[in-house]
This record gives sequence, C-alpha cells and structure tokens, in this order.
Amino acid sequence: MEMGSEAMKRKFLYIIILSFLASDAFAIDMKGIAPVNPIDMGPNNYGKELVIPSFELKRATLSKNAIKNQYSIAMSKYTKSNVKSAYADFRLIIDSVAPNDYVYMRLTKDMASIGFFNLAELAMSKIQDDSLASSLEDDIKNYYFPSAFLTQKDQLYLSELYSNMQYNDQSREATSELSKQVSLLADSDYANYIAAYGSMKSGDIVKAKSYINQAISKNPKNLNYRRLRAEILSQSDNPKEAQNSFNELASAHFKTVLFDDEINSTKEYVLYKSVKNDYLKKYHLAYYYYDNKEYNKAIGVLQTSISGKKSINKDVYALYAKVYYDMKEYEKAQNYAQMALDIDKSNIDAQFVLGNIASRNKDYSTAIKHFKKITGKSSDFAPEIALAQLYLTQKDIQKAKDIYSKILKVSSKSFMAYYQMALLEPDREFEYLKKAISINPDFVDAWIDLARVAIKKDNLDNAITYLKTVKFLGETDCRYYYYLGLVLKHKGLTAEAKENFEYSLKLNPEFELSKKELNI
Repeated sequence: MEMGSEAMKRKFLYIIILSFLASDAFAIDMKGIAPVNPIDMGPNNYGKELVIPSFELKRATLSKNAIKNQYSIAMSKYTKSNVKSAYADFRLIIDSVAPNDYVYMRLTKDMASIGFFNLAELAMSKIQDDSLASSLEDDIKNYYFPSAFLTQKDQLYLSELYSNMQYNDQSREATSELSKQVSLLADSDYANYIAAYGSMKSGDIVKAKSYINQAISKNPKNLNYRRLRAEILSQSDNPKEAQNSFNELASAHFKTVLFDDEINSTKEYVLYKSVKNDYLKKYHLAYYYYDNKEYNKAIGVLQTSISGKKSINKDVYALYAKVYYDMKEYEKAQNYAQMALDIDKSNIDAQFVLGNIASRNKDYSTAIKHFKKITGKSSDFAPEIALAQLYLTQKDIQKAKDIYSKILKVSSKSFMAYYQMALLEPDREFEYLKKAISINPDFVDAWIDLARVAIKKDNLDNAITYLKTVKFLGETDCRYYYYLGLVLKHKGLTAEAKENFEYSLKLNPEFELSKKELNI
C-alpha cells in the first residue's frame, strides 16, 4: 500500500506540473501588430497586392482552449467595430490569465497598438520582474502612448473609428465624424493621429499632413506619429520630405528590438513611394516584401528590377541572395551573392550571405574572410556576431569574448552579444541572460538558458516559470522537453522524466543532452 501511495503522489505531482505548464497563459497565440502601410492599388504599382493588417493572429493550435478562443473572439469583435465588447473581453483575459511576465509584455504592446491604453497599463502593472520588462515598457510608451489623458469613453470612441477605417472601408465617413469633435481634437494628440490616418486612407493628404503635424506638436516624443508622418509625406507632392521625416524616426533611440521590423518596413515603404527611378522603386518594394517575409512576392518584383545600371543591379542581386538564403535555396543565394560582388566587392549583404553559406559548409576560413571584410560596416553588428560565433566553433574563446565586449561598449541593443557573454561568463550568466531578454523578449534561447540556470541552482519553480514561456514561443523545441525532463527528474518523477527525454529525441534525434540522459 505504501508503494501505491508513493506512486499516486508522484502521479499527482506530475499532473500539477503539466497543468501549470499548460495553463491558460499559454492558450493565447498572437502576433505583434504590424504598421499599416497602405499602398494604392493603382496601375502603376509593381505588386498585385500589399496588405499589411494592423493586427494579425496566428492560426489556432489549441482551438478548444478557453482563453485562446476568448482572445480570437475579442479580436474578431474589434475588427467588426464592436469595440466595447472587445474591450471587456480583453480585460477579462488580462485579469484571468495565469500570471506570466512574457504574456503580460505581449499584451501590453498589443493593447497599446490598438488604442486600449488603459488595458495596456493594466497588463503592464501585472509584470513582476522589472529587469525583464522596464526597457520594453519605455519603448511602448514612447512609441504608442498619447501625452493627453484619454478617458475610457474617448479610447473606445477613437478605437471604433480606427476599426472602421482599417477594417470596414469607412475611412472617409469616420474621419468626417471625428472632424466634428472640435473639443477632442483641440485637446488630444491621439485624436489628431487617428484623423491623420483616416485622411491618408481616404486620399486627403493635405488634411492628413495638417492633422499629423497637430498630433506631433502636442506630443513630439511619440514615435508612431512620426512614422505615420513619413508615410503621409511619401504620398504628398514633395515625397522627398518623407525621407527627412523618416531620418528623424530612424535616429530615435530604442532600448529593445520590439519596433525594428516596423521601422525597417516604413523605411522601404517611404523609399518606394519617394524615389523617382523606376527600377529603384521596384527594388524598395521588393525589400518591403522581404522585410515582411513575403519572399515569393519579393522575387516576383525583383524579376522586373534588373536595369542597365550596375549601381542598381548590385543591390538587386544582393537582395536576391538574401531572399534565397532565407528560403534555404543556398545554391541560388550563392550565385546571386557572387553576381553582386562581381560588381561591388564591398557589398555588405552579399559578403554576409557568402560568409553564412561557407559557415554552413564548415569552410570556416572562407567564412571568416567574408565576415572580416564587412566588420564595422553594419549597424546591427551581424558580421561581428557571426565572426565571434566562428571563433567559438574553433575554440578560440578569447577572440570571441573580445568581439562581444567591443560590441557591448558601443551598443546597448545587441541581445546576442549579451547572450553569448552569459554563456562565456558563468558568474554573470543570470544577469546577461535577463539583459538579452529585456532587449528581445521573443529570444527563446535566453529563456531556455534561464531555465537551465534555475535548474542548476535547484530553483525548480522558477525553472517551470521560464519553461512556460519557452512552450509559448515554441512548443516543438526539443530543448523544452529536455529541461522539463530535468525538472521532473529532480522531483523524483523518473518515469515521466524519461518520457520527456524520449519526446525530445523524437523532435531532434541528434540532441546529445537527451541521449546522455537516456544512456544512448
């Protein structure tokens, strides 16, 4: 009977751990909200369509989960302008979701981006670990938040107008209604932003410029207003102004990588609309598609972008190389990268692609040569990071550390440098891992290593908390099941641990750590 009692206890403990990991917090499945870059679908366009939704949901993987369904339903209501009901549903989610800082960080951004600022602040208030979230909170406030206080009633009103503009083809009607709210427009920077957006969507660029300038004069720190102004100016009679406006935005200091994709996307949109050369317009449209991971569309536009000018073709070939590399068509990527270098030996993108291909082929000396040629020439320090990784592969630890240290002296945003330093300096690994996550909350490797460190310190509750985020970011990651197995092993649940080690190997048959646990 005693053995049966112990077995029941172990089974109960296993159920508790799994239920915690499968809690409602991880039923939410959402993507960030993309910038809206409405390109007119006229005969002079080089793409058949360009649809960038303000909010995009991934397909449900756990469709019966209550919280996940609630989130999808709330967003569906929002797109149909039933914003009061959507607001109530989102609030219920924030109040009901199992506590997890990553989920609250995601909800903070998503609520701010659709104008539910009260809900963004509510989600923000529930974040427990300030070291993970303070940078993200600052960036979200600087990018989205209005300076003038908005009542909940005003937030709902403006959100309904925005929903009608964005999803229901009522930009002209919604903007006309908002223009009558004289008091609100006089007081609120955000109301002027919405009016500017609606005017741009309905084709009244003169009014759009006036409204967005009012918004910025009332709130000069808001970076999303500056992004919209750049888009508006790119459609004006003097689109060159848009490039100057974008340069102001690009020079802004972000503490996280949270808005990098939106800034890059805006850059290519502005250049697409403002440059006069027909081939350059196509190139920037192709880059826009590339930034949004629409690779087939990018290739379709690039096929019409090759001109008689080598100065343009070198960039077209280099972009071809990047697209094919990301599509894992490495031979094509290599050919186009070489074509770019035949024109311009110093082309950064082409050298980087060739370096990555050489590294994949374990031709490390060639890869090092390519990366060395472009160190100091890329603002994201990608060549330096890649070079340091190669030194680590060759066990030259000191050279790698020197590179990471140099990067961190001049950049506070290189999450990869912080992450690698965490692996190289065990006495500071916890500090560096948290720093990496504070810059890029979606960086799953750092969350996994936080779980590893917690397990090493026998802090199993924290390990489970970190593994919950890993599961949310990638449930098919073999490392998740390996570290879950370690947690179970530490709790004496050896049979259940073995199941997780085996499943880890099912996902990745070459995963050595799970093999070691199973004595394979």
